[in-house]
Amino acid sequence: MSGAAGAVHAAARAGHTRISTQALTSVAQAAAAEALGVTPQEVRAEWTDDDGLLALSLVAPITVPPLTALLRDPGRIAGFGGSIWDRAVAAKADILRRVTELSGVRLSRVDIRISGASVSEGGRVH
Repeated sequence: MSGAAGAVHAAARAGHTRISTQALTSVAQAAAAEALGVTPQEVRAEWTDDDGLLALSLVAPITVPPLTALLRDPGRIAGFGGSIWDRAVAAKADILRRVTELSGVRLSRVDIRISGASVSEGGRVH
């Protein structure tokens, strides 16, 4: 490149852009809360280095239907997106995609530990 176009391109690369750990944590908590049907305050997020990429570890509860409602209508599990296991596996992919999309940071993986259940009368939480 030469001339003005080269100068604009060089200016776009100059300097540093950094996203704080707190900002990344807030994004991760929001993405996880959305995927698991809980509030961001209920989600704990930790970051670790994974060969130059970031690995995200989450601890959070997940919403479930009332057990008495499941006894009356076992089909309600589908309305919540399936079993807790299936929902946690799907949430990992959703959270990885969403955090990358919002922050521009590439993650190596997302690990989720379900810490409890939050009973909800509603169906699908997304």
